[in-house]
Amino acid sequence: VQLVESGGGSVQAGGSLTLSCAVSGARIGDYCMAWFRQAPGKKREGVAALDTDGTTSGRFIISKDSAKNTLYLQMNDLTPEDTAVYYCAASRSGSWFACRYVIDDDYYDMDNWGKGTQVTISS
Repeated sequence: VQLVESGGGSVQAGGSLTLSCAVSGARIGDYCMAWFRQAPGKKREGVAALDTDGTTSGRFIISKDSAKNTLYLQMNDLTPEDTAVYYCAASRSGSWFACRYVIDDDYYDMDNWGKGTQVTISS
């Protein structure tokens, strides 16, 4: 499974960005998908998750286009505290974990990760 993020950049506070994660080697509909972020000097944190049944959790708007095999994260009203590298992650859906909780600290270690895209918010 390969995950490639795009859409990062620099915007002013109050602005919006939409991140994309192109998935290859797997069908996005079979996977728990999630976005994480890591700011300099801080621990990685979960942002949003999307289960195979469409259930979502977290902040911002997470969605997918199954025809394009692509995951999205729509972020509005951004603040400087949202500055971080944003990562896309995927794990094959299964009964051994609940997708909606993967964004909770130390709950589950996702199996596949992208290399990240930088988001910088200026005040």
